Amino acid sequence: MSWTDFLNETNGRIGTLQKQTPQMFEGFGTMSKAAKKSGALDEKTKELIALGIAISTRCDSCIAFHVKSLVRLGTSREEFCEALEMIGYMGGGPSIAFGAKALEAYDEFSAAG
Repeated sequence: MSWTDFLNETNGRIGTLQKQTPQMFEGFGTMSKAAKKSGALDEKTKELIALGIAISTRCDSCIAFHVKSLVRLGTSREEFCEALEMIGYMGGGPSIAFGAKALEAYDEFSAAG
């Protein structure tokens, strides 16, 4: 599976929904900007939290979005894997399996530059 292709397809599907529900997306965008704003926690820390939730809810689309953001934010592979350790500890086997998928996405997005 190509995570890049998967994310592009997901963005296409979301774009179709956005055309039908613009007010929902406007509200979601406002909420997203507020949640990601650096304060006591920086954006990278917030994205690591989001990755934990994405893995625990087993949402491939969410994993792709948050991994891509973490790569953009300069998250090292070591930081990423330490987060996956905590996520795996808290979520057990299923989180370990989805964490492995997240690491695959991280490696692909990191290689893409």
